[in-house]
Amino acid sequence: MALLHTKLVFCLSAGRRAKTEVNMSFINAIFGYPLGWIMWLLYKVVPIYGLALILFTLITKLAMVPLMIKQQKSMAKQAAFRPRMEEIQNKYKNNKEKMNEEMMKLYEEEGFNPMSGCLPMLIQFPILFGLIDVIYHPLKHIMRFSGEMITQATDIVNNLGLTVNPYSSEISVINAVQQNPGAFSSMGSDFVSKIQDFNFVFLGIDLSQVPTFTLNLLILIPILSGVTSVMLSMASIRQSKATMGENAAGSGMTNAMMWAMPLMSLFIAFQVPAGVGMYWILTNLFSFVQTVLLNKFYNPKEMAEAAAAEAERKREEARQQKIEAKKKLKEGKVEEKEVEEALSQKEINRRKLAEARRRDAERYGEEYVEVTDEDLK
Repeated sequence: MALLHTKLVFCLSAGRRAKTEVNMSFINAIFGYPLGWIMWLLYKVVPIYGLALILFTLITKLAMVPLMIKQQKSMAKQAAFRPRMEEIQNKYKNNKEKMNEEMMKLYEEEGFNPMSGCLPMLIQFPILFGLIDVIYHPLKHIMRFSGEMITQATDIVNNLGLTVNPYSSEISVINAVQQNPGAFSSMGSDFVSKIQDFNFVFLGIDLSQVPTFTLNLLILIPILSGVTSVMLSMASIRQSKATMGENAAGSGMTNAMMWAMPLMSLFIAFQVPAGVGMYWILTNLFSFVQTVLLNKFYNPKEMAEAAAAEAERKREEARQQKIEAKKKLKEGKVEEKEVEEALSQKEINRRKLAEARRRDAERYGEEYVEVTDEDLK
């Protein structure tokens, strides 16, 4: 995740790497298209940009609740067989290939997908990339102007001698129209009136502006982004400790990430419009509440204990089935298919070899020799 954040920083540094910006614009546009329609609809319902952004964040978080519940259950399930994982790691610590092979066998046996916990985190990045595109291109996504009209308006801004950042040209158009509407009379009254009615300001903060170190309300966005990220990290670590135990959740990597991610969030929030930082703040707050509620209704410790009990029940059931199958086999009360389903492959091979030797002994009058483990190698 830190790697993805690092890539994001480089991509969003305006004017630093033209090629990277082009690639990033293409990626943002792909994810921005569907999210733009959602923001357009929300802005139609609540024509206040900041409130529409809050609703957008809430909807995306609610949509991910089923995935978060699944992740919580997956973590509890992993905690149940963690002792077996540690046993494999200690046993094959000098043979990574064998360790991975045994781990895969364990995952398959337990029906566990090690990548399942990554999905909620990975989904966040397409949403973030898409939202960046929506915030940088309100004329296209929220006001639904055509590309031709946007290009024409941008040309007027350039002719006025105003500085236009290619990445935030639509924000420059909005500012120019609101400051000098007469210069855009050729665009039509509908174009001018829509832009004049559009307001990026929410709670006294212009969400279209990139925060700086100047002491004003705008600087609160990066600060709150970092603070809420720390809150979320602490809640997540507490959750991991409850599920995995103190040792598993208290590693140096975990503690480093607790501070690395908030610092990364703080840094990135100074590179993008405040609307993106506000989305981060809202996401952190909603995620914090979500984590607290999940821990309450899907208690990690209780779920881990239940998963461990269920795994033990299944192992005991399988053991009893083998004992019963052997008993029936000895009494001659079981069919071939039943036995093969209950016994391991080694036991099946042992039985087949013993049966063949028994037949040979009866046919040729030889002494029957018991099958040993050496015979099965």
